[in-house]
Amino acid sequence: MRTVEVLLVIIIIAGVFIASSFFAVLPWPREVSPMNLRRLSLTTLETLDSANDLSTAAFNVNNATLWNNLQITLSASLPPDTVYNLTVYNVNSGAGGATLYTPEESISNAANLGITSDASSYLVASSNVTFNVTPQKIGESNGGGGGITLYILNCSDANGWWITGYTSPSLAQDLYNLLSPYFAQTVIVQSTAQLGQLLGGTSLQGEPLQNAVVINTCGEAVPIPTSYGVAPYSNDGYAYYTYTLGQKVLQYNWTWVSIVGWPLYYVSNTALFSGSQNTWGIYGMNMVGRNSGDGPAGLNSFLEGIDNQTYTYGDSSTGSPGVVNLSTEAQTECNYYGIYPSQYQTSTRALPTSILSTYHMNVTTYVFNTVNNWNPGAVYRHIVTANGTSQYQGGFFALGLTRTPDIRLTALGLLSDYQPRIYSSDYTSYDTSRLVVLQLGLVGGT
Repeated sequence: MRTVEVLLVIIIIAGVFIASSFFAVLPWPREVSPMNLRRLSLTTLETLDSANDLSTAAFNVNNATLWNNLQITLSASLPPDTVYNLTVYNVNSGAGGATLYTPEESISNAANLGITSDASSYLVASSNVTFNVTPQKIGESNGGGGGITLYILNCSDANGWWITGYTSPSLAQDLYNLLSPYFAQTVIVQSTAQLGQLLGGTSLQGEPLQNAVVINTCGEAVPIPTSYGVAPYSNDGYAYYTYTLGQKVLQYNWTWVSIVGWPLYYVSNTALFSGSQNTWGIYGMNMVGRNSGDGPAGLNSFLEGIDNQTYTYGDSSTGSPGVVNLSTEAQTECNYYGIYPSQYQTSTRALPTSILSTYHMNVTTYVFNTVNNWNPGAVYRHIVTANGTSQYQGGFFALGLTRTPDIRLTALGLLSDYQPRIYSSDYTSYDTSRLVVLQLGLVGGT
């Protein structure tokens, strides 16, 4: 009996469903999933201008051939049930500075676009207009002039270490391309002899020597002039040379830049150390320190020199915080300067935060976030106090990352620290911009 009741219920429900479906009015597919005409319009305009065809036609409204080709391309780019109106407006400025739009040309495939339509606008520039940016020169005065020198060490008679996959010349060229627009003068130091000339206080091309930035492209090794291969600079396995280097950084108010690894772990000169190698088969190098494995003495002596302390032989240490992140400040400057290194890097040669107090240093820019009292990458400025007034004299930028240097990080750190402005050029010439409006509708209007 219950089986019969269940069957009757099923028959009744099915009958109600069939009857309601027969009389129900379903919406059109376009109402269920309507076409986004605004998005389609903008995408079409971008496609038309991908090869500058739209820009060319917008500034040649009397060229029938261009406009016929444009209309053919436009019709082929849209669904068959789409109607359109494309209008080009000239952009002018009125007497009061208000922007005025004057129609120049229009094409359409229908008398009207129905009751439902949408549109997008697209600004094109004349082909004879060039958009340029002019960087501020680091160190120049507000009234112009001045500016500091960038030295890039590309010493042909010195070998590098921990610049795996690169050579000093390739790194020097990339750094030149990235940074030279921001400096009053960029000088490539081609030999250790030229470096010795700079350390002696003589410029190479008449450039300002004081306040310069010096980038060492040799990684964990630092070039040493042959004239510095004797006592006292050779004392303690050339630790005294790195001490002297620190003193020169203080004297000339240089910012010394180490692009990767453990700074000043080796000294390099292919003639001076022709018979020695760094235990990894790279000849022309000598590990800094009295004994094998004392490389950390180079960094310690260098920092003593910057702080103008009495020279004492001793080691310093670096840390291995592992994966580190770009600081918030550095990420912000990535967008401003258009330099985009990876946000995550590996650091096994980070400097301890204790050097701030030990050597009277202050961090002016964190490129990476501090991890457990280790700084994976930061710009340090040495503090000098005289007559109750403190100022910076001598700087050090160390990126304690693992092998394979990314010179974008070097550029980003320096620009973040010096903060040169970028001046953008404007469209100041007459008749350089056109506004293109593409309005779309659907056949039938709904």
